Amino acid sequence: MDILSYKTQSANKSTIEKQWYVVDAGEAPLGRVCSEVARILRGKHKTSFTPHVDCGDNVIVINADELILTGKKMDQKQYIRHTGYPGGQRVSTPRDEMRKSSTRVIESAVRGMLPKNRLGRQIFKNLFVYEGSEHPHEAQQPQKISITK
Repeated sequence: MDILSYKTQSANKSTIEKQWYVVDAGEAPLGRVCSEVARILRGKHKTSFTPHVDCGDNVIVINADELILTGKKMDQKQYIRHTGYPGGQRVSTPRDEMRKSSTRVIESAVRGMLPKNRLGRQIFKNLFVYEGSEHPHEAQQPQKISITK
């Protein structure tokens, strides 16, 4: 009887090929955009996905200032942080964060969808978020990904 001649392939740093993708944040609500971005960053869309290796692709998110939040989330959703001092709990809304920088809301959502370890911090470095429709990564020839509503 013949034995199967194929073996399970495990990706490593030398065998992965990284692509570049562009996602428009104004196409769909925040959660749909960020979950798709996190999936691509992690590499789960590839057949050679390996959980302990950064086998994902680079993602450019444009039009962060046209971010869509449904319902009253722009004013009712809360980002809570603590300064480390007594009574140092600070609360802000997406509207407050977007006044400072509209990229913060997207980066925060994507960071929450990645692993909370060294690999997650390394994967997060493959995300590039820009407020307008222009980005400095034209030389990498990124492919556009459309996210439907």
